[in-house]
Amino acid sequence: MPTSFHRLLPFLLAFAGAFPILAAPARPNIVLVMADDQGWGDTGYNGHPELKTPHLDAMAAAGLRLNRFYTAHFNCSPTRASVMTGRHPHRMGTFGPGSPIRAQELTVAKVLQGAGYATGHFGKWHLNGKNGDRDTKTPPGRAILANDPLSPGKLGFDEWVSADNFYDLDPVLGRNGVAEKFKGDGSDIAMDEALKFIRKSAGAGKPFFTVVWFGNPHTPHEALPADKALYEKFSASEQNYYGELTGIDRNVGKLRAALRELKVADDTLVWYTSDNGGAAGPKSTGNLRGSKGTLWEGGLRVPGIVEWPARIPKPFASDMPSSTLDIYQTVLAATGAKAEKQIQPLDGINLLPLFERQMDARGKAIPFVARINQPGSHAALLDWPYKLHTDASGARGKKGAVGGEVKPVMLFDVSKDPKETTDLAAQQPERVVRMRAELNAWKASVERSLAGADYGGPVGKPALNANQANN
Repeated sequence: MPTSFHRLLPFLLAFAGAFPILAAPARPNIVLVMADDQGWGDTGYNGHPELKTPHLDAMAAAGLRLNRFYTAHFNCSPTRASVMTGRHPHRMGTFGPGSPIRAQELTVAKVLQGAGYATGHFGKWHLNGKNGDRDTKTPPGRAILANDPLSPGKLGFDEWVSADNFYDLDPVLGRNGVAEKFKGDGSDIAMDEALKFIRKSAGAGKPFFTVVWFGNPHTPHEALPADKALYEKFSASEQNYYGELTGIDRNVGKLRAALRELKVADDTLVWYTSDNGGAAGPKSTGNLRGSKGTLWEGGLRVPGIVEWPARIPKPFASDMPSSTLDIYQTVLAATGAKAEKQIQPLDGINLLPLFERQMDARGKAIPFVARINQPGSHAALLDWPYKLHTDASGARGKKGAVGGEVKPVMLFDVSKDPKETTDLAAQQPERVVRMRAELNAWKASVERSLAGADYGGPVGKPALNANQANN
């Protein structure tokens, strides 16, 4: 080698160091897991006195534990719509259980499908405006069929084994639009089908986006005998309820083990949560005020865990409020996928800086409303640490007044008062005025969205399902 080259070598190396060769951007796998009606208190790691959830406890101990994680709404279909779009569900007419998502919406599945991801949905869908056959064991059961215009397949999923509502033992589900009879526990079925999809995708070297939405622990509770046996000293209803949660926990364990076996765990973001607050009493909500069907903490605050070893190498917990509204933007940021013709506005934020411990304040309030197009409907705004309730006295139904007095306008410091017992509205009138103005401005924007402004023009009146109570 010529001597002159040796003299130039240090300069060449320095030049190369200044302009490093960039590796291809990583495309992590994404797995979104959601229970149906699991409350904030329904885990061992959150202090449930009887329930056994060793796999969720292990996941919380290994990853990011979101101590203040909220659903976008207090019922199932709306929250699921928020996960898919990053937008408040009432913007698209998904008002309650059984209300459909609008076909015009851009889903995270569509975005990732366009970015080259394999996309699969397994379990409860409940975004197609149908509640299905109450008999889940007889065709069509809960099966979503091929001619459904709002099936998972129409909204971005390559493969799906899905139910249009909750389901339990021995269900009939739709496999890519064809009804199929299954045998066993609903949670096992959903995860086993998801793992087949994950194994196939990993074997092909293709990044995967997998959604596993369990039908448990929604009523009616029907747990496997082996799962009930862990709780034999309790009542029959508690045995079934705890048994269903044990089944969910077992399948979280199966997922985590399979990802490690496939050697993709480090590069897979797994996000676990529930669709609304607990419906099984004070232990289910962690003794928070209210329950499923209310805008009190017990109806909105749920378990939230994120495990992603490559980006969250050391476990930690965060008390910063976050929401199912944030999943969409966070997943897009994590994968680098670009949303063409993004529908605006988005109501969530990107939590990727939180994963990297570079965020300790949300910077954006979280809004809630029971029913946007009903005058006087209960609404709330969480601007940490304060939570404002307006028209709360209109929520006096069987669940509305749980936990104490209800007044039209109430303000709580939920960092110090998570059970929402001490109303501060009279003490902080200026804060109430400011937060109420922000909440009203947001509600007005939702009304504009509902009228079709986000799509560039009017749209038809959102369809409502006559059986919305079957949530």
